Amino acid sequence: MTRNQKIALGCGGAGCLGLIVVVVAGCLIWFLYNRSPRDRYANINFNSNRSAGVNSNENENSNDSADTSSSSSPSDSSSEYSDDEKHKLFQAAAMTGDLELQRRVWGKLGIIDDDFSIGARYQAFVDAHGPWSVQNYQWVASINTPEKGRAYVNEHLH
Repeated sequence: MTRNQKIALGCGGAGCLGLIVVVVAGCLIWFLYNRSPRDRYANINFNSNRSAGVNSNENENSNDSADTSSSSSPSDSSSEYSDDEKHKLFQAAAMTGDLELQRRVWGKLGIIDDDFSIGARYQAFVDAHGPWSVQNYQWVASINTPEKGRAYVNEHLH
């Protein structure tokens, strides 16, 4: 094998290796760019909840007295939605990619605290949302743009 053939063989091998590196990097960039907005923003402003589990559903049946306060804490307003409606609102808000709208929906659903901290209720809801979205994949597929998500939230958020 001549010197020129060895050089050509080495350059060909290096070119092939370089092409493989470029393809792997391209696939990685494509994967990171095409993740759903929910995956991209799932842990924004994550705060540890030091009082997880404390006071959960403490006043569930305490409306027997004549005192009817107009408090609108997240747990009070979440009872007006069925589980299915909650998941639909959550999914539609996630499709918008608008964090402020998502926070409004999360607060209305009662899955975050008044200070927007994410705790045990949020995590339990997200854990239940995966199986719900698989069972309702047709509805999830129908809300496939930020505009459709925003329209659904604006129509159904009381």
